[in-house]
Amino acid sequence: MKDRTLNFWRREKGAMAEGDYFSEEKEASEFLISPVERGKVSLFFILIILTGLLFLGRIFYLEVIEGDYYKKMAEGNQLRIEKIKANRGLIYDVNGRLLVRNVPEFSLVNVSDEKIQVIPYESALKTMVNNDDKVKIEPQRKYLDGSILSHLLGFCGKISKDEFKEHQDYDFNDSLGKDGLEFYYENVLRGKDGRKKIEVNSLGQEEKILNEETSKDGQDIILSIDADLQKKVKETLEKYIGEKRAGVVVMMNPLNGQILSMVSLPTYDNNLLKNEEAWQQLSKNPQAPLFNRAIAGLYPSGSLIKPVIALAALEEGLINEKTTILSTGGLRIEKWFFPDWKEGGHGRVNVIDALSWSVNTFFYYLGGGYGDFKGLGLEKIDRYLSLAGLGKITGIDLPFEKSGFLPTEDWKKKTKGEEWYIGDTYHLSIGQGDFLVTPLQVTNYMSMIANGGTIFKPKIVKQTLPPFDELRTGEIIREKIFKKENIEIVKKGLREAVISGSASWLSGLKVKVAGKTGTAQVGGNLKPHAWFSGFAPYDNPEVVITVLIENGGEGSDKAAKAAREILGYYFRLRQ
Repeated sequence: MKDRTLNFWRREKGAMAEGDYFSEEKEASEFLISPVERGKVSLFFILIILTGLLFLGRIFYLEVIEGDYYKKMAEGNQLRIEKIKANRGLIYDVNGRLLVRNVPEFSLVNVSDEKIQVIPYESALKTMVNNDDKVKIEPQRKYLDGSILSHLLGFCGKISKDEFKEHQDYDFNDSLGKDGLEFYYENVLRGKDGRKKIEVNSLGQEEKILNEETSKDGQDIILSIDADLQKKVKETLEKYIGEKRAGVVVMMNPLNGQILSMVSLPTYDNNLLKNEEAWQQLSKNPQAPLFNRAIAGLYPSGSLIKPVIALAALEEGLINEKTTILSTGGLRIEKWFFPDWKEGGHGRVNVIDALSWSVNTFFYYLGGGYGDFKGLGLEKIDRYLSLAGLGKITGIDLPFEKSGFLPTEDWKKKTKGEEWYIGDTYHLSIGQGDFLVTPLQVTNYMSMIANGGTIFKPKIVKQTLPPFDELRTGEIIREKIFKKENIEIVKKGLREAVISGSASWLSGLKVKVAGKTGTAQVGGNLKPHAWFSGFAPYDNPEVVITVLIENGGEGSDKAAKAAREILGYYFRLRQ
């Protein structure tokens, strides 16, 4: 019994112990994790610790090592330097009429990529109210009757990469003069931009101005050009050149070199040249409207050279006022014939007759000689042409002027591989061949004859303001080139050309006019260029006018008629 009880107790106790064990293991399994899951937890805590260390390291780097640098950057974000744009100077005509002004234009600036897009006024206001982007307000040039004065005023445009390299004081979004007076007087018209240092908030809005340097507006300029006269000249020239032709008129005061009018056709509207695309379209136009023919067009002078040849022969003593030469219709040298324009010739003529009727034979003699008569020869012809201002720039206050061309023996040999012949000298003596001039040069030398022997530097700008500075008008280039008595002889010939000669279309004016026509051959089947250049009043000259009509035929026709109409208007305007 005892053994049986003991065994029972042992079984019960063992069962209880075993049962307890299984009960505790089961309870623990609800809280403990398997060895694999326990590894994942460890890795998670390690990652947390490493991430924290990285953040702490980064904070230490930014705050301690690079702290000063980022502090300066943060301060810089609160400050901004802004440009205060100077107003560009205005341009007026001689009577105070405004020719170009500044009008506001709104531009949307994308600060991130520094691009600018022009936007309408209404859009600009909305954008400024919403403060979505930065809107810039900058003045743009607006030209009065853009096509009338375009070649003189020129235009402005955005600075190019090449220009930016040359103008270190400009910003990449600045505009500057590209042609005409806008280009030539850039430093006068531009002014000086100001700067202001401002503090901005986190939205980029201005809080206060810390420092400011005010801008200085550009100077205004006053021209010697009369806008009404310019308009009349353009309309008259358009009438006589017809469609698809080109022409030039230049008017100058012979007493000081001031330009009174300068028109080159075809022309363009400089208000349209606001971008590179518009400029490219005009530059590809076969009629070359961007080209200022008055200062850069190179043309054979035709008979307009004859007054200078006459002056040279008088100066050299080859002829005097009474010297006569027989014109029978031309000269023959071996197999070559050099004709007069009039079949059968003009008979025996002196220098006044030769200028009046533009007698070629007379000037063949003076230039190259014939028989026993010794002419000037190429070297002296070139020297006197150069003294008269031909073959060199005049120095006018416009960019891109051309110098013309005086041929020489060496030039012909190097360029054409040919010797210089007597025929070349004959052709040069009447303004044909390789000799080239600009209409402005012709006007300038005719002014020299009109005023008695002084060559002035031509000027378009008369005055700058403020201050009211009179520019150096009347700047003398050369004077006393020819004897006054010789100039008077030539002037008589030019007056006679109007009274009874090739320029008789101008004889009907109330004012006395003197001048010379020219017909310049251009070769091929094209009509010659038509020229007229002269001055008035004859006794006391105050205006010189030169008219060129490309392929206009005889100078005694359309060129002379255009000059008559313009001079008639000019003197009515003066009265």
